[in-house]
Amino acid sequence: MYNFRPTLIYRDGENRITSVNTENKDYSLEISVDEGSVRCVLHPKKLLTLVSFRLDTTRKMSDDEAFFANGFQSWSTSPELYRYSKQSGISPLAHISGFTTHLASMSGDYLFFDDYGKKGVFHSFTYTYFRNKNDIELFGSMTERTGYTIFANDSRKNTFSIIKDVEGVETKDDYELLNVRIIKGDYDAAFDDYFSSMNLRKPRIDHLSGYTSWYNYFQKIDEKIILRDLDGLDKVKEDVSIFQIDDGYETFVGDWLDVDPIKFPGGMKAIADRVHEKGYLAGIWVAPFSVQRVSKTANEHPDWLILDEKGSPEWGCFAWNGAYTIDMYNPEVREHIKHFFDVILHEWGYDMVKLDFLYSEAIHPRCGKSRGQIMCEAMDFLRECVGEDKLFLGCGVPLGPAFGVVDACRISCDVDLVYGGKFYNKLGVNREVPSAQNAITNSIFRRHLNRRVWCNDPDVFFLRKDNLTFTIEQKLLLAKINNMFGDVLFVSDNAGDYGANETELVKKYFRKNDIKIISAMQKFNGMGDFEIKYIENGEEKTLLFDLKTGTVF
Repeated sequence: MYNFRPTLIYRDGENRITSVNTENKDYSLEISVDEGSVRCVLHPKKLLTLVSFRLDTTRKMSDDEAFFANGFQSWSTSPELYRYSKQSGISPLAHISGFTTHLASMSGDYLFFDDYGKKGVFHSFTYTYFRNKNDIELFGSMTERTGYTIFANDSRKNTFSIIKDVEGVETKDDYELLNVRIIKGDYDAAFDDYFSSMNLRKPRIDHLSGYTSWYNYFQKIDEKIILRDLDGLDKVKEDVSIFQIDDGYETFVGDWLDVDPIKFPGGMKAIADRVHEKGYLAGIWVAPFSVQRVSKTANEHPDWLILDEKGSPEWGCFAWNGAYTIDMYNPEVREHIKHFFDVILHEWGYDMVKLDFLYSEAIHPRCGKSRGQIMCEAMDFLRECVGEDKLFLGCGVPLGPAFGVVDACRISCDVDLVYGGKFYNKLGVNREVPSAQNAITNSIFRRHLNRRVWCNDPDVFFLRKDNLTFTIEQKLLLAKINNMFGDVLFVSDNAGDYGANETELVKKYFRKNDIKIISAMQKFNGMGDFEIKYIENGEEKTLLFDLKTGTVF
């Protein structure tokens, strides 16, 4: 049994107080620890403003153990790390100014837990495990509704910590600081136990396959392109279940009901109707909290925007030359969001919404609430807007708050059109930038979420020949990884251009697999090789490949 030592930091008026006691004049801590759980409840004796809370213990990580570093959100790189590994953060180049630091940091945890770049020091969000062969010791938060739970390991000091991001919480009532399960055993059995004990809402689907427009055209879509690519799926129709339109149909991000009349003269309902005529579900992309700086919404409703500490609109992302975030705690904003969802889902008739850049709603604590609490309430609100009869695909979202809310979720960064990566990969801007290699890493190490919590969306694979810098081997590796570890299987290709070989391949990789993973690990022998052992059609197989080059051995 672990012996945990508490540290609570809080404010009493203007005074910042750090306490390692379980009780003082301001509060008492009720800490319970046994072989299977750690729980801590704060009993304030007056109104307290919390800053942080942690429990520290001694744990020596052996050379044979791997630590799973679950990234902050969907896009964050999530590898297994060994005792002397280093977890990279944002590029030093990002620190040219406060503004550039914010731009590079806002999509991750760097603004509030930037503990990166030290050998043997790494952390994980919501849950983690230490793995020795196929047995694990899993630590899993039962809720993020009181704040993000962070598991931190320091191999230099032989310490392990459970940290709660409670910055900004104001409470005079009892407050659950931690509720963590500890489960030891076989990898699959441990995750079965953990997720079943959370009693999560079950997703409405178990598999999707089809098309999304983003990775061929980005925002440069129009009605002709969309209908052409829709018709192009006819040759693989029996293996397609969904057709999704991504960013580019709206005039500006945030003005969701202002459809570009030149690009889509027939409107979005007509597109959904055509998709339904083909027998597919119709999906559409929305970033519900984001408003482009030049959008009508941002300029007509400046009082809807979340403000930074200087009173200026806060940037929520740097896409589209910058976007602000609207505040869901504003009643007018809630009505606005409910309205455009009602139109998109019921008047236009879309069956699924892919909701993106969701992290932006909770970059900073506010309203006396922690980031994690805000994010959980944001996800609840979006589920309410989407309703139970429509599908919700989450993206750019911290995973814990999405548990039991979404039907499917992106578990990786965007893949890139260049397998080897572009300049931002080489600069190491942050852990959330597009990268085929990081997407593959996440698909493998977040595999335990698929079919337990939701359908994993590993992002797209490619079979086309143009507008792409992939070898044939790299294309097939990405397709196989997506099919093995995911159940939302998309291409952005015009299948009408496929030859006979590509047609058969897309059918193969769209189909739901019957694969049992025995083990999956990265073997650090200087080449970054992955070894995956699995059973397919009753036969035990091994997939061995080099992540850097995409070479399969």
